[in-house]
Amino acid sequence: MRLASKDLIQAKWTDMIHEEWIRNVLSNRPDLKRSQLERTRKLMNEHTRDSLVKGFERLIPTLNLPDQDDCHVLAAAIHSGATTIVTFNLDDFPDRILKTKGIKAQHPENFILRLLDIDAQAVCEAAMEHRASLKNPPVSLPSFLDTLKKQGIPKTVARLESLMH
Repeated sequence: MRLASKDLIQAKWTDMIHEEWIRNVLSNRPDLKRSQLERTRKLMNEHTRDSLVKGFERLIPTLNLPDQDDCHVLAAAIHSGATTIVTFNLDDFPDRILKTKGIKAQHPENFILRLLDIDAQAVCEAAMEHRASLKNPPVSLPSFLDTLKKQGIPKTVARLESLMH
């Protein structure tokens, strides 16, 4: 979200993608309520320009991926003209299939590292804005960076640490 607000990326998602992340968060965080996550969904849609993709559903049955449940993601990418799917699940989006659609799958770590090469200041600003938005409770910089590291982007954290000091 913050990277999109800096015009570093053009974020795209669908209601199906929202449902998927909400379901996963609720299964991993029983302390959260669906209403809280629906508020997040609403804010994401309202504050990220042209992010909600619609009209892609007709493409889903024409696609074949190792996990058929991921075809909606590829369909949305094709329909919206996206060139990259950012995902931790690279095995679910094989290059041999995506290449035929002019799309590549990229791990979030590599994606953000590339953005840092393009505009490190904007990425750092986006990270700091995100941390500042975490107010209940407030999150220290070391705690924020530790959370990012635990989410699977340790090289990004190392770059951010070197740039922020």
